[in-house]
Amino acid sequence: MKTNELREAYLSFFESKGCVRRPSDVLVPKDDPTVLFTPAGMNQFKNQFLGIGPLEFTKATTSQKCLRTGDIGNVGVTAYHHTFFEMLGNFSFGDYFKKEAIHWAWEFLTDKKWLGLDPQRLKVTVYLDDDEAYDIWHKEVGLSTDHIRRDDEHENFWPAGAPSNGPDGVCGPCSEIYYYPPSGGKEVEIWNLVFTQFNRVGDPPDNLKPLPKQNIDTGMGLERCAAVLQGVESNYEIDILRPLCEAAGETVGKKYSFAGPEGRALRRIADHLRACAFAIHEGVAPGSHGAEYIIRLLLRRAFLEGYLIGMREPFLHLLVPKVNELMAVPYPELSKTEQTVAGTIKEEEQHFLGTIDRGLGKFEKLVEKAKSGGGNVLPGKEVFDLHQTDGFILDLTQAMAADRGLTIDMQEYGIAEEDHKRKSGQGSWGVMAAGPLDEIQKVVGDTEFLAYETTSSTAKVVGLIVDGQPVEVVKTPDARVDVILDRSPFYGESGGQVGDSGTLSGPSLLVNVEDVQKHGGLIVHRGVLVSGELKVGDSVDAQVDDERRAGIRRAHTATHLLHHALHQVLGDHAMQRGSKVEDDQLRFDFSHGAAVKADELLNIEDIVNAKIVAGAPVSIDYMDLKDAKAQGAMALFGEKYPDRVRLVSMGEFSKELCGGTHLDNTGQVGLCKIAQEENVAAGVRRITAYTGKKALDKVRESERLLEDVGRALKTPQLHDLPRKIDQLQEELKTLRQERAQFTKASVANRVGELLAKAEQVGEARIVCIELQDVDRDTLREYADQLRNQGGSIAVLLGTTIEGKVALLAAVSKDLVKRGIKAGDCVREAAKAVGGGGGGRPDLAEAGGKLPEKTPQALEVAATYYRNALNG
Repeated sequence: MKTNELREAYLSFFESKGCVRRPSDVLVPKDDPTVLFTPAGMNQFKNQFLGIGPLEFTKATTSQKCLRTGDIGNVGVTAYHHTFFEMLGNFSFGDYFKKEAIHWAWEFLTDKKWLGLDPQRLKVTVYLDDDEAYDIWHKEVGLSTDHIRRDDEHENFWPAGAPSNGPDGVCGPCSEIYYYPPSGGKEVEIWNLVFTQFNRVGDPPDNLKPLPKQNIDTGMGLERCAAVLQGVESNYEIDILRPLCEAAGETVGKKYSFAGPEGRALRRIADHLRACAFAIHEGVAPGSHGAEYIIRLLLRRAFLEGYLIGMREPFLHLLVPKVNELMAVPYPELSKTEQTVAGTIKEEEQHFLGTIDRGLGKFEKLVEKAKSGGGNVLPGKEVFDLHQTDGFILDLTQAMAADRGLTIDMQEYGIAEEDHKRKSGQGSWGVMAAGPLDEIQKVVGDTEFLAYETTSSTAKVVGLIVDGQPVEVVKTPDARVDVILDRSPFYGESGGQVGDSGTLSGPSLLVNVEDVQKHGGLIVHRGVLVSGELKVGDSVDAQVDDERRAGIRRAHTATHLLHHALHQVLGDHAMQRGSKVEDDQLRFDFSHGAAVKADELLNIEDIVNAKIVAGAPVSIDYMDLKDAKAQGAMALFGEKYPDRVRLVSMGEFSKELCGGTHLDNTGQVGLCKIAQEENVAAGVRRITAYTGKKALDKVRESERLLEDVGRALKTPQLHDLPRKIDQLQEELKTLRQERAQFTKASVANRVGELLAKAEQVGEARIVCIELQDVDRDTLREYADQLRNQGGSIAVLLGTTIEGKVALLAAVSKDLVKRGIKAGDCVREAAKAVGGGGGGRPDLAEAGGKLPEKTPQALEVAATYYRNALNG
């Protein structure tokens, strides 16, 4: 059975059992701070499991895109580990439970209508104390006792070890299904049935409290099950992965085979590239923090694998079309961003190629330091830094170390790794435990959202949070408080639009609302108590800052106009990759592989303002997602949309799915002025623009600046400014030429004196001297003239510029051929002044922060040259 057939069979089977087929959640969840990437199928159903918010269905089935990096060292080594994979799942929220979950799993696996696996090749495990599951498997399904194994809480409980070790929250026993291949190979875990029936509260004993509604969360690894059905020894040999491994081999000039010498490297390349292609498709470009950092690390690991088997140029981006081809059936949308994804990956490869030699140099220094100290162990902390900063894979570093007879301090490495995970939150799966806001939502339900209709309303206080804890009353002046109302005209930050500000008031009460956030179905008003006291149950007048809201509406409507203009000028690949909409100010990130040219930027601004002048109507419609897409609505990749969506249309030229607040027609924007265009990540550009009053202020500011320049240059007619500036540049050029001639003559007068006093070593001269009141250009002039007139000569010159040491070393060509290098000399000399540097063998520069140590640096250089000349 092909992998695509397996995915469809699974979803169809559970649909036949009454489960609602749901699409895969996004790979990078924006509304779940507990995880960087979606690690499992259950994540999109957290609220359903916790009983928060409305329950639209009680059982579901999905094929979920997942990305995990916890076992990254095993990727490509074992038969089954991946970073990116798909998890088939079926779920129950207080509906069916163990009996149905077990029977349905067995039916799907063994019935000839579905997978038709040999029942004798299947064995199961259950939790040690779960007699109910054991009896279902043994007495109802009919498994013999030698096909059922009881395991402890560390093997058959979710989360692992939860009863004893925590964390608190939803948990339960599980039952795993294993397949034993006819070849006699290692058993394969293909399905895990989790029975979430408890809420852990505190330490044992008696800390597992039955949930009011029992739930089911199962997970079957798509790739693992496909490997079983296709009779291959590894996930990487299935029909959607082996062709990618082979393509990777062709790209780097190596033939792929599972047991071949490059097999492991090519599997890692295939896995990491697939993960990155999906993440970048959703807008996660390689970067320095969070999910972006993980994507950068995966790309660098993959590139380094190719580098170590001979590739010296970017190659990963060439594999993106193959990923899209293999995954086209379930994810046809990948083709729409192929150019952007490939371009982003290529740019990151080029960047890493420029630093990879530095990483190898750092490794060699670690080796040299260890050996010079008589040791044979590399420090774990530095090796982890090499892994994190330079993308060096641990087992490759171990292999390179072993080649030199060295090992790595793995205990220290582990400490550094855990410290990094703790600081970054990496590796977390999140915990299904309800916080105070969740508890409020369970009791009072969702906040009634009024922001589309009005900016003021009366409301009832249904919850108060101070310092993360629920309270009944707030009376301390200037206390910061989160207020939850039963209904609200405030817009909570989402979709790139900032939250509203305003006030909550009543008799003698005033709360300044500074920010508004969304939490599930709640709108959370974050503010400061100015006067009076606020109690749960109070009625208040909620008033949005109308003027600020109007500015936000102008900016949000202009954002849609800008998106349209980008497509007109740059092409459809210029997709939104993020935005921030504020009061008459917007920031818009989009896919594009190069800086936007000045004439293109003007054209974009012209199109936006032409649409503003046209005064096109802005209309809002609610419809099913499929109908909106059929109408040509632009949906952003990486965004999660409900089945029922809000379509914002502007004339006939713009249709976007959007939950933000907008104007009635485009003419109300008034004016849009682009202020800046810049690079923010690989393959991602950013435009900052102003609307309304701020746009007008920006234009007037530019006019005032030009007037100031005109006055400074004594040019009252502003149209004469370009001519005046050209004239001044010519004058400046002449002055620089005159200064250079003067410097050259002054240096020439002194070079003879320096050569006369130079130290002679054989046929060569050494000049190491500190110069006063000179700049770096003058240092270079001295070096050039000394080499031109001095024959065989080695030079180190020093000076102090703005309190910092500047050093310059120069060596004549004949001495370079003898192995005497300016870079080595200046590097050693710089250490004496607390600095560093380097450069070419014939000319090198360095800096330092200890001017008083310059004489010592000169002596270090002279000694270096003497030893080199006498060697």
